[in-house]
Amino acid sequence: MLSPAHPLRIVAVSGGLQRPSRAATLAEHLLDLIGEDIHCEQRLIELGELAPQLAGALWRSQVPDAVERQLAAVEQADVLVVATPVYRGSYTGLFKHFFDFIHQDALVDTPILLAATGGSERHALVIDHQLRPLFSFFQARTLPLGVYATDRDFAEGRVHDEALIQRARLAVQRALPLLALSHRAAPAIAETAAIL
Repeated sequence: MLSPAHPLRIVAVSGGLQRPSRAATLAEHLLDLIGEDIHCEQRLIELGELAPQLAGALWRSQVPDAVERQLAAVEQADVLVVATPVYRGSYTGLFKHFFDFIHQDALVDTPILLAATGGSERHALVIDHQLRPLFSFFQARTLPLGVYATDRDFAEGRVHDEALIQRARLAVQRALPLLALSHRAAPAIAETAAIL
């Protein structure tokens, strides 16, 4: 296990609109896997719970304090895990609406593990065709492997399919060197900023 002096702040954002949510279940599974290998503080943001407070806001100044705290948590995260259901070939509108409020420079170089859930394998390319371009705008570091799951990969509110479990574990293992590098660089960046 990687044990940095200060725990990594890992925030997962689930674009699922319902509870229980397969996207949230997948995000939690990925958080658990990361937590097995690295000392971290974890937070899960379920956008379905924020929907009533987000729906009418056009500007960040209009969001209530509860939403502002979640936006700030994303902006201050050392690592993000994002998971969304596929809706009409893309991420949900609520997912995009939430990230529209994130400052465009807040996620520069932040490692992001991408995940999505859908009804069939036909939507698996949503990770590369939709999620990667979105986070490229933020100049974030999307991690090498994304994780896509279908409805049949879940049972009794848990990730069930062995192939998916192995894919998720591989995605996290491939991400660990970058997470460690990111964490070592953070104190140096903060020290440089303080000098400037």
